[in-house]
Amino acid sequence: MSPVKPSNKEEEYFLRKEAEKLKVAAEKARKEMEEAEKRHLKDLHWMRCPKCGMAMKEITFRGVQIDKCFSCGGMYLDDGEFEQLASSEQKGNFLSSLKRIFTGQEEEIH
Repeated sequence: MSPVKPSNKEEEYFLRKEAEKLKVAAEKARKEMEEAEKRHLKDLHWMRCPKCGMAMKEITFRGVQIDKCFSCGGMYLDDGEFEQLASSEQKGNFLSSLKRIFTGQEEEIH
């Protein structure tokens, strides 16, 4: 007696199931690689100036932590920090305060 050979439909079913498993595994590997790359980039660029690449330090200005590069003088705000600064200012003084912030003439920078 010869062994029973699977039908074409059975073969297709198992091939499809195997292909689905491979696709899921490939998607998982892609996501893991993306996460690893994201972590790597964060480690490389965390608190680095986007303009010159040097290290930045946090300074406190009017109760808000601002990232400042002491190499090129750049100042950077995280999400929501601009709104915090703007809401703490009176309407007429806001632009002059911005000028003092960016020219380094503000006495409240620590």
